[in-house]
Amino acid sequence: MSSILTAWPVTTDLAQGRVVRQVVVSASPATIFALLADPRRHAALDGTGSVKGVIDGPDRLELGSLFRMRMKGYTTTNTVVEFERDALIAWRHRGRHVWRWHLRAVTGGTEVTETFDYSAKRARRLVRLIGIPKRAGTALDKTLAALQARFA
Repeated sequence: MSSILTAWPVTTDLAQGRVVRQVVVSASPATIFALLADPRRHAALDGTGSVKGVIDGPDRLELGSLFRMRMKGYTTTNTVVEFERDALIAWRHRGRHVWRWHLRAVTGGTEVTETFDYSAKRARRLVRLIGIPKRAGTALDKTLAALQARFA
């Protein structure tokens, strides 16, 4: 069994509106992608406890898919805006921020890069002032640690 690593590198590019974390997971890109492309499994993937379950959407996400999630205290609709099977998937929240997952096969598994991209938000300065990038970084760390633990 491999040890669980903390996420690296820790990148917060406030000027560009992105928070990025990266880990190596002991699973193939196809296996991880199958988890990401199934919105019914997102609650199990989420390390923060915010995602409670899917309300509606397809069984398997693809470019343009809409899916609605029950969150802690609200619901949200997401649209898949980037998609390359077994390598890239990203969905945009109605608030215009994007969660992006890049997968790349490496020795020992898959390099997983998760990005919280708020560059399209109109009020990026306000987003920074209320601490969303810091909270997003913590959420990415927890989610990636949960993903590593799942396949450890």
